[in-house]
Amino acid sequence: MPKVWISLGSNQKRETALKGAIAALQHHYGRLQISNVYESTAQGFVGAAFYNLIVGCTVEQPLSSVLNTLQTIENSLGRDRSADKFGPRTLDLDLLTWDDQVITQDKIILPRADILQYAFVLRPLAELAGSEVHPVSGQTYQELWQNFDKTSQYLKPV
Repeated sequence: MPKVWISLGSNQKRETALKGAIAALQHHYGRLQISNVYESTAQGFVGAAFYNLIVGCTVEQPLSSVLNTLQTIENSLGRDRSADKFGPRTLDLDLLTWDDQVITQDKIILPRADILQYAFVLRPLAELAGSEVHPVSGQTYQELWQNFDKTSQYLKPV
């Protein structure tokens, strides 16, 4: 069974949306590893601050089913898909990794580039999976976080 890491973010009804997402993920996948929650500024647009966290779990379904489940959870918790890609959102669930595999098929690219770009993804991932190795960079998530420019993006524990 593949181990996956999923990024959760919300800047509308943040606590309600994230609690609902965690409950839904537990319902679908059972036991979760859950990081601390971090507040970050919106990236790519002007908007309210986000709450972000990472969850890890093992899955029995194929990749396409997991992606469909994540989208279903987003929709059930009020995700408005008519809005701009970079804009406020009730809930954003992004699959970050699929075991230690590098996957490029259709529009799916794993590990997700966000890991290396955003503090709100890398810090909680390093917290939970610090000794795991990023399958492209060859560095552990802890090493990546240690080398990340922490002054470039606002991030604080909630």
